[in-house]
Amino acid sequence: MTIRRRRLEPNEVVLRQGFRVTSPLRTVVDIITSAELVEAVVILDAALHKQLIRIEQIRPRPGDRGVRTLRRAIDLAEPATESPMETRLRMVLVLARLPRPEVQVPLRGPSGFAGRADLYYPERRLVIEYDGATHRDSLTADNRRQNRLVEGGYRVLRFTAADVYGQAPAVVASVRKALCT
Repeated sequence: MTIRRRRLEPNEVVLRQGFRVTSPLRTVVDIITSAELVEAVVILDAALHKQLIRIEQIRPRPGDRGVRTLRRAIDLAEPATESPMETRLRMVLVLARLPRPEVQVPLRGPSGFAGRADLYYPERRLVIEYDGATHRDSLTADNRRQNRLVEGGYRVLRFTAADVYGQAPAVVASVRKALCT
């Protein structure tokens, strides 16, 4: 455990259930500046998505550590991202120098709305999906959505936590190949 002390501004302290705690903004900045880049982006995406903070509020203070990570996380943030694993999958692609995909894009098929892509490369009509633990419970609906996407002329690649954590080079290779064909 590492303990760091610093003076806090009055707006950096809030009362929660009778306890004085750091504000959401101060907490997010403190976490990001002490995390490695991928986890920093995960935290920032989640805080932005839940509207706990706004990106324009983030300003490093003199003496903050990890300012480079903070600035890079701000550049990579995607408030529309709906889960930490979607962020991690996106970061696998971006850190491998693949183009930055669009996030949570509604797509249309021949019969109208076909589904929303977790990640999307519009120039190649390539949909990248993260299948989490809930995928097992929604397999039928997910399969129908994938069929609508394929009928609409989209290509779909699906990845899991095992892929993101244990097979990142294979994920990158699959996406790179799909972007080149």
